[in-house]
This record gives sequence, structure tokens and C-alpha cells, in this order.
Amino acid sequence: MSQALTKQITFDEFIEWYPEDSEISYELHDGVIVEMAKPRGKHSRVTGFTINHLNIAIRNLNKEDIWFIPRESIVKTLEGQSGYEPDIIILDEETLANEKRWESQSIIEIADSVKLVVEVISTNWRDDYSKKSADYEEMGIQEYWIIDHEALGGKRFIGDPKQPTISVYQLISGEYQITQFRNNDKIISPTFHTFNLTANQIFNTRL
Repeated sequence: MSQALTKQITFDEFIEWYPEDSEISYELHDGVIVEMAKPRGKHSRVTGFTINHLNIAIRNLNKEDIWFIPRESIVKTLEGQSGYEPDIIILDEETLANEKRWESQSIIEIADSVKLVVEVISTNWRDDYSKKSADYEEMGIQEYWIIDHEALGGKRFIGDPKQPTISVYQLISGEYQITQFRNNDKIISPTFHTFNLTANQIFNTRL
């Protein structure tokens, strides 16, 4: 479970504070530092499997020279009081020249730099479904996936009865439209139409 370190700070103070080469990930949520749970077990397998197949999709789109998945990055929200470190983010090399803090601090502030953000659900699922989706939408990030492989999210997000679900958020006219995939549904991505997996293949990782 994520743990909040409750002193209120600015985004720049958070970046200055962030321990170099830390094995623990932190995010800033509305001015409060949050220690994120370390990915383990199936969460790590699902994340790694998805990264591998997104890289295949990038190659199949002939974008491997300009789209890439960094080892780490921090997305600064529009209002500047939060900073998120997504499980997976795909960046566009051609737009990073406009990111003043990318080379020195791996900070993303411009939505056009981002082709896709993916969060793999853990115990902090409320943040992924509510706060982060609202902030990514406000920034103008075009596509956002939530991979809920253990059906941890609330019924209002994934239905009743709850079951493992992948939610694909697509920005249309400034608002996210959500399409959900379960079981043997093939994932349909507006950006990565060459991504060729079903929901179950992601959930099971070894197929």
C-alpha cells in the first residue's frame, strides 16, 4: 500500500527532495509526497509483458526511431501540485526538445510529448481511476490505459460482478471516452492499432 509523507510541499521541492538512485518510487499528490508500493509478483510480470508487446507495436508502426519507453519519468500535472511516475509511458522523441526539464530531470510537462500512459492497478486503485485520469485528461494526454488484472477497482469503475478489466481512455473533444476489455476481447487502441493481444493474454502474461 502507498504511504503518504504528509508535509505539504511544492513540485520543485519534491524534485529537489527526491532521493537519487532510490529503490523506492515516490509521487506528489496535491502537494503531499506519497511512497508508492514496490511492484512485485504478478504486477511486475504484467507490466513487463505489456512493455514488451508495446515495443513490438511501436516497431510494427515503424516508429521505433521516435517513440520509446523510458526507464523512468515524472509527469507534472497542469496545476503543478502533483507529479506521477507511471508504470509505463511512451514518449515522442520529436517533441522532447520542447521539454525544458527532460534531459536534466526526466520531467514531462507537455501532453504532446506523451503517446500513451499505462497504470497497472495495485492497492492505490482510487488514484488511478479518479485522480490520475482527471489530471491526465486536463493535461490533454491522448490515451491512458488502466490494467486492473486483479479486479481491485471499485464496482463503479469495472462493473458488478467485478472482473479483471482493461480500460482504454481516449481523449475526444477534451474529455476521456472509455472503452473496456475483458476475457478474450482484443485490445483496441486508437494510437497503437498494431497492439495484438487480448485482455486475457495480458492478465495471464505467459500466453
